[in-house]
Amino acid sequence: MVFVAAHDHISRLDERAQYDLHTNSPADVGYRAFLNRLAEPLKQRLSPFSRGLDFGSGPGPTLSLMLEESGHSMRLYDSHYAADKSALCGSYDFITATEVVEHLAAPGAELQRLWDLLVPGGWLAVMTKLVIDRARFSHWHYRRDPTHISFFCRYTWDYIAREWSTTATYIGSDVILIQKGNSCHSCCSNLVLGGRRGAPKSALCRLRTGGSHVFAGFSCLASLTMQL
Repeated sequence: MVFVAAHDHISRLDERAQYDLHTNSPADVGYRAFLNRLAEPLKQRLSPFSRGLDFGSGPGPTLSLMLEESGHSMRLYDSHYAADKSALCGSYDFITATEVVEHLAAPGAELQRLWDLLVPGGWLAVMTKLVIDRARFSHWHYRRDPTHISFFCRYTWDYIAREWSTTATYIGSDVILIQKGNSCHSCCSNLVLGGRRGAPKSALCRLRTGGSHVFAGFSCLASLTMQL
């Protein structure tokens, strides 16, 4: 994965100001079509009347309404707009995070927390743009958003899924579905991301650069130097 160094993160107030510029609305047909790229394949995998959490629901919750329209019950959590922490104490058949994980300063801890909220057989459904390689990252529009600080590639999600004793399913270019298994190991893991000590060397690397972006998870690149 790729992450922005902590000293280059913007303040929480500036982050909120950026989010307040978003104009997403349930009445926006185009926005619904965008979210449906995740909603439709997820619904195909859910049992009727499943319980879900929309994590990072944003200022104009829409995905939750779309899933409720299909008969599922939803709770919302967003650290800025729906900060009801009781939503993080329940158990769920599925959890959605659309255009959220790229904003996380501690993605390993947050994803593990969500995973622990899922019942066995539950689904974690994520939408985020994926890093292809270092060359294309340098001129990628997605990294220019100052609130985007964690960037994932397929290798990262495959690593996460292995840590959870499962596999990642990819839908199109930016949707990732991960189902929780029924084994004890899949329910009790300790996910480490972002170059923290103890992570497997094959999974986490760091590239010394003059900029603020740090590359991790590209073990196939010969120029990477280990910083564990």
